[in-house]
Amino acid sequence: MPRTAITGDIPTSHLPFSPAVAAGPFVFVSGQASVSDTGQILLGTFAEEFARSFDHVRRILGAAGCTMDDVVRVTSYVAKEEYLAEYNRLYRELFQEPLPARTTLVGCLGTDSIKFEVDVIAYRETSAG
Repeated sequence: MPRTAITGDIPTSHLPFSPAVAAGPFVFVSGQASVSDTGQILLGTFAEEFARSFDHVRRILGAAGCTMDDVVRVTSYVAKEEYLAEYNRLYRELFQEPLPARTTLVGCLGTDSIKFEVDVIAYRETSAG
């Protein structure tokens, strides 16, 4: 199956991965955290880091011709258990029913700095050809 890296006015990294890859009708967005467009960590409250991370996701999905409504799978990485209630509240504000499938991992970011990271899979309709 052909794969296409998603490019455009989207956040990039100095690390060896694409911000997103389209394969068939699916768009796989790499982990997005609270960083500048050039990859510099931008610390803040949990809510600020959540918002910045999903802003990156929105921009990347837009470059791929998708919206947040196209997200079918979310994997979230939350730094501490104490953030889970806020995470669930923010998540419910972000997504509409039917909610995407989701996995949430706690305490696995390997750093004391960032509080949140997320990767998603979106499904984009393709026209019959």
